Amino acid sequence: MSSADGERDGGAEGAPPEQLALIRESVRQAKGPKAKPRTWRGAALAKELPVARVLVDKGVLHLDRYFDYAVPEELDADAQPGVRVRVRFGAGRHRVRDGRREGGGLIDGFLVERLAESDYSGPLAALAQVVSPEPVLSEELLGLARAVADRYAGSLADVLQLAVPPRSARAEQKASPAPLPPPEVPEVGSWARYERGAGFLEALASGGAPRAVWNTLPGPEWSEEIARAVAATLASGRGALVVVPDGRAAGRVDAALTALLGEGRHALLTADAGPEKRYRQWLAVRRGSVRAVVGTRAAMFAPVQDLGLVAIWDDGDGSHSEPHAPQPHARDVLLLRAALDKCGFLLGSWSCTVEAAQLVESGWARPLVASREQVRGAAPLVRTVGDGDLARDEAARAARLPTLAWQAVREGLKHGPVLVQVPRRGYVPRMACAQCRAAARCRHCAGPLEGQDGGVLRCGWCGVEESSWHCPECGGFRLRAQVVGARRTAEELGRAFPAVPVRTSGREQVLDTVPGTPALVVSTPGAEPVADGGYAAALLLDGWAMLGRPDLRAGEDALRRWIAASSLVRPQGGGGTVVVVAEPTLRPVQALVRWDPVGHAVRELAERGELGFPPVSRMAAVAGVAGAVAEFLAAAELPSDAEVLGPVAVPVVLGGGAARRVGGPAVGEEWVRALIRVRPGSGGALAAALKAAQAARMARGGGDVVRVRVDPPDIG
Repeated sequence: MSSADGERDGGAEGAPPEQLALIRESVRQAKGPKAKPRTWRGAALAKELPVARVLVDKGVLHLDRYFDYAVPEELDADAQPGVRVRVRFGAGRHRVRDGRREGGGLIDGFLVERLAESDYSGPLAALAQVVSPEPVLSEELLGLARAVADRYAGSLADVLQLAVPPRSARAEQKASPAPLPPPEVPEVGSWARYERGAGFLEALASGGAPRAVWNTLPGPEWSEEIARAVAATLASGRGALVVVPDGRAAGRVDAALTALLGEGRHALLTADAGPEKRYRQWLAVRRGSVRAVVGTRAAMFAPVQDLGLVAIWDDGDGSHSEPHAPQPHARDVLLLRAALDKCGFLLGSWSCTVEAAQLVESGWARPLVASREQVRGAAPLVRTVGDGDLARDEAARAARLPTLAWQAVREGLKHGPVLVQVPRRGYVPRMACAQCRAAARCRHCAGPLEGQDGGVLRCGWCGVEESSWHCPECGGFRLRAQVVGARRTAEELGRAFPAVPVRTSGREQVLDTVPGTPALVVSTPGAEPVADGGYAAALLLDGWAMLGRPDLRAGEDALRRWIAASSLVRPQGGGGTVVVVAEPTLRPVQALVRWDPVGHAVRELAERGELGFPPVSRMAAVAGVAGAVAEFLAAAELPSDAEVLGPVAVPVVLGGGAARRVGGPAVGEEWVRALIRVRPGSGGALAAALKAAQAARMARGGGDVVRVRVDPPDIG
């Protein structure tokens, strides 16, 4: 077709300039937003409540307050409390035109409230845009976020980034289903195994707010028991929230709730759902269409209406600690929710943390436990292999497993699968001199040498291969495994039992379930799959690797991981046996043999009380370059009872092979860390003092970074 034909047919390429201008203008008007972000120069303001109080999403402590903006009349209907808005931030007083402040960069925020007038004496900038008329920030959620920010010396904007998921326009456009009527009160079921189990469900169903620390019996029934507690709460016409450490646990509670109540009564909030589906589920909860929520860490802020119960499973799992500022712990957030909403509280676990023991010791919560007869009937037989046994065992010196462990595996494989728990993933994560047991170190960066497939040695920090290692202490050339990984263990067991399938579960591939047929299942802690009918036996290897960590919680964490694995084993009456390779005289090992995690936690709590360690005291960590930390501590107006411990040097990250922690030093930086300890009643004052000092430091600008963390999980 010629250009002349194109002009006759009205083609855009041959159109006159006037027609092109009209086409472009019509397209721009059709696709342009109705409330385009602008300064609204000359626009009339709302006739009623023309001032909007906005929380800007800056996340810096010295701007942790509300800012007032004028509400244009065109945005009056949509600019309601709780909606997302965009505002211009950063313009100075000199940038004023027609009585309104102009300029500054666009930034997101939340409209907190509408006011008749502002207490700010200068000119106000106008709201630039109402992003969505959907109110996502309720008064209850705002109060919870403020309480969390105050407790952890953080900013309100940072907490709301954790509490309110990113917006999805398509999810907002879809209507949420109509809420279902309350279900019937569930049967007591397996809660009858616990001394106060039936009474706990009755209190929830009648509208009460019981608070309990629940020491769960071994076995898979825990998910069904949580589902019954949620159902009892829903039967009273109230909502329920359950927080679990990972997606596998969330799936089990989800399946139990679906089997008990059917579809449509609860929402599942996990990262696996994807942003749009997760936001759609979150909106259903916010709108009141769904009254029950099950989810992982981020679900601790779920906006459940008329909350009647908050529950957390396995509070000692590290996944419950949020890595992003201000790094709250799900257990503490749910405790705040229970206090603010005056609702029931349930903390359940196979084991027992020191914090859980303190809740019972203080009288804030009641213990929910089974009788010793019930415990002995549900727990497997636990046997130990200590250093003395290993020294006398020829098989243990020649191979990695002692004779008792081999016998347990051989006998267990006759009746079903056998679980083998290994503290580390990989092949041979740590190597040592076979003669003097000195740790094998890299000659380039002093990092730990790790054994790879094919016999290759490689530094775990810098990644450099080592082909001619010799011990600098004794001159020896032979190496031994200091900690053997899961893949190497699976390889050794495969050679010893060639006719038995060997499966591994760890970071690369986590198995959810395994069949009840004979097999060897090698797993790292926390990745143990559930076996149909339970495991016939379990081996807990390298116990010293977990007990020997230089951390206050080493014994508690080791016992928690051991009990979690042992709870998947059949009861002693069904032939279930657990062999733990650790010194039998140690307190965590004795607690495992007696199946008494509560007694272990109570004794740990008493010792920490004598020494003044958390949770008996409140503690905060201040980390950074030595000079910056010293300057920060000198400027902070700490409470009178504050005690500063340190500072001490933080291990230097020397290479790309070592994972950097969130908020930790960069590669090669030399940091120090100081711990500040106060009595429990001074925790709020400590957090306020640290927040004020950090805000003043940020307002001055420049200087080295100082990281503040309240209630650090690892204090050495």
